[in-house]
Amino acid sequence: MKEKTMLNDLGLKNFLLTIFACLLWSTAFVGVKIGLNYMTPLAFAGIRFMLSGLILVPFVGNFPLFLSTVKNNFRIILVIGLLQTFLAYGLFFTGISIVPGALAAIIIGSSPLAVAIVAHFTMDNDVMTLKKISSILLGLLGIVILTLSRKPWQAAGKQEFVGIVILLLCVISSAFGNIAIAKTKNTISPLILNSSQLFFGGLGLIIVSIFFEGIPNIFLPLNFYLILSWLSILSAIAISIWFHLLKIPNIKVSDLNLWKFIIPVFGALLAWIILPEESPDIYSILGILLVGGGIIAYNVGKK
Repeated sequence: MKEKTMLNDLGLKNFLLTIFACLLWSTAFVGVKIGLNYMTPLAFAGIRFMLSGLILVPFVGNFPLFLSTVKNNFRIILVIGLLQTFLAYGLFFTGISIVPGALAAIIIGSSPLAVAIVAHFTMDNDVMTLKKISSILLGLLGIVILTLSRKPWQAAGKQEFVGIVILLLCVISSAFGNIAIAKTKNTISPLILNSSQLFFGGLGLIIVSIFFEGIPNIFLPLNFYLILSWLSILSAIAISIWFHLLKIPNIKVSDLNLWKFIIPVFGALLAWIILPEESPDIYSILGILLVGGGIIAYNVGKK
């Protein structure tokens, strides 16, 4: 009897949406890296995600329904906003301001491994298997090699080591956020959930940024606002797609997240192509191969 694959459960349309969302996310590393030349990390993240949340509101169609849904589910919306936007992206923007964009892409690319571990302990139908364990170990080896390649025991490498740790905390927070979203199946519209959690998470980041970074300067070049617009739109689209996919009944959270192996590959490639100060080295290439290979290994061999 043939083993049922995730593509069978998703259907072609949702499978293509999965790939599309990951490709959109892969462009964010370069955009954020350029945008951080103009604005501090927390303020940049907060403005981006508040805009993303507001962009989605007109697409809900029924504003009274939007308000009543947010009111009736305010607690879980705040929890998801805290994990998925406030913590995850606050850490992401802070971490990527310290490390190169390509390295950040590879570290964030380990998120499927974190999701698999968290899902094993929090979801009854998503337990760890030998194949998942092997994939996780292979991916973690890639992260270890990347971390050691930055020579954290030397003075010059200590700052980047801190950036790597911050990005790994981002990955963990996002993993718990994915689980929280999956547990809202059939209770909240993905569009309403995403719009509201993005808004509240972004608002929280702006408030915190004022205390730690001061009032942000909004009189910036057009280039910054073009980047901000693109990042806000891609977040609105990609995260809404992901919320929709996480709510599909037959899809396991860890299986879906394994497709995020696309993100570090394309994210690193774009950083090397667009950012003049970044170029590949043997460690980053090996890290991509191991992180991506560990995740691909899980999908290879399904009949």
